[in-house]
Amino acid sequence: MSEEQGTPQENQPIEPVNIPPVTPPPFQQQPPFGQFGGGMGYQNLPNSTIVLVLGILSIAFCCCYGILGLVPAIIALVLSKKDKNLYLANPSIYSLSSYKNLNAGRICAIIGLILNILSLIYYAVILILFGTGMMSDPQKMQEFLKGLQ
Repeated sequence: MSEEQGTPQENQPIEPVNIPPVTPPPFQQQPPFGQFGGGMGYQNLPNSTIVLVLGILSIAFCCCYGILGLVPAIIALVLSKKDKNLYLANPSIYSLSSYKNLNAGRICAIIGLILNILSLIYYAVILILFGTGMMSDPQKMQEFLKGLQ
């Protein structure tokens, strides 16, 4: 063999091969930020949805003599405090949308708590007035109202 022939690798220059960049198929790509639980690796706060639901229920149950709505309002406030501390400790892990849901649930729980307390006071006053017989005696009712002024 002559020196010119040699091995085929030595005689011919190596041409770069154009390989397209490897991208996963569309169904395996991460969703854009803010979609499907925060996207981009963010996770939701553990109790944000529960707090929102309980806050709304506490407002809805304020018509139930003020007692039934107190329970979900107090539970929502306790859970929201726990999750808010969790978010403030490391906000880069959790999605902003779940934090906003947590705040909305907390506000609903505060409104529900206030409405339930006012409803409880209203029904307690009505029971006291009926229990003492003031509602049946107009004279006693007028004396009571004058005492309030």
